[in-house]
Amino acid sequence: MNNEKNDEIESKRYKDEKIEKEGQVTLDQNKDKHRIHLITIIGEIEGHENAGNQSKVTKYELLLPQLASIEDSDDIDGVLLLLNTMGGDVEAGLAIAEMVASLSKPTVSLVLGGSHSIGVPIAVSSDYSFIVPTGTMVVHPVRVNGMVIGAPQTFTYFKDVQDRITSFVCAHCGVSKERFEELMMETEMFTKDMGTVLAGKECVKEQIINEIGGISQAIAKLHALIDEKKAEDQ
Repeated sequence: MNNEKNDEIESKRYKDEKIEKEGQVTLDQNKDKHRIHLITIIGEIEGHENAGNQSKVTKYELLLPQLASIEDSDDIDGVLLLLNTMGGDVEAGLAIAEMVASLSKPTVSLVLGGSHSIGVPIAVSSDYSFIVPTGTMVVHPVRVNGMVIGAPQTFTYFKDVQDRITSFVCAHCGVSKERFEELMMETEMFTKDMGTVLAGKECVKEQIINEIGGISQAIAKLHALIDEKKAEDQ
């Protein structure tokens, strides 16, 4: 009896440490006995350069191995992504999105607060996506900080990066390429920039996100996808 209690305490301590250090935990107390790995995409998506000690960041060099481990594990049935991000490094964000999209495990994303900029591809990379009613998404062209060399090759490179983002988003949700580019190039919403801010219902109306919902709807959908996957595999 004492051993069981000690194991339970140790398991809880491990989960608490996992949440505190990595924003990740495995949800396994449900009646369906499904093991769902929870991943949070919070703050700035950090790429090859350190975002600084004062910033809340999601480190892609830690997340990519974790996603690979999930794919390799028979103990994980599905993945739930919680997003509240301002965006960040384009290459890092696309790498995360591609990894999520290529998982064989069922995946569901839930946008809380916001999933802006390069957070948009990550939000749509899952098998099914939700956004809370007060959630927002900012769609805008690729931006860059610092000095830019004013050469044709530079602008060609930016266009290529933007085309990669647009192609990925449109391949993983219902919005058309033409409509997505219209939203990106909108000039009337921002005084000094281009782009569009979409609230929860607008994200669904534009077919970027599948459905309005919260954590209960997202988990219920993931359980359903896991059951479907298990039925197909039998």
